[in-house]
Amino acid sequence: MATTTISPKYQVVIPKDIREKLRLKSGQKMTVVTKGGVIYFIPEKPISFFRGLLKGMDMENLREDEER
Repeated sequence: MATTTISPKYQVVIPKDIREKLRLKSGQKMTVVTKGGVIYFIPEKPISFFRGLLKGMDMENLREDEER
C-alpha cells in the first residue's frame, strides 16, 4: 500500500507506481469526492476516451414514435 503526506500547502503527491498504473498525466483534472471519511480522487477522462463505447448497440425500439 502506498502512502503520501499532505504538504503545508495542502498538496498531495500521488505515488509514481499509482500514476503509472492509472496512466495519469501532469495537469490532468481529478474529481474529489468524500464519503464516509474517505477521500476519492477520480481521474476525469477526455471525451475521446468514450469514442466507440456504444458501437454495435441495437438502436431499434429505443423509444416509441409518439415519445419523439
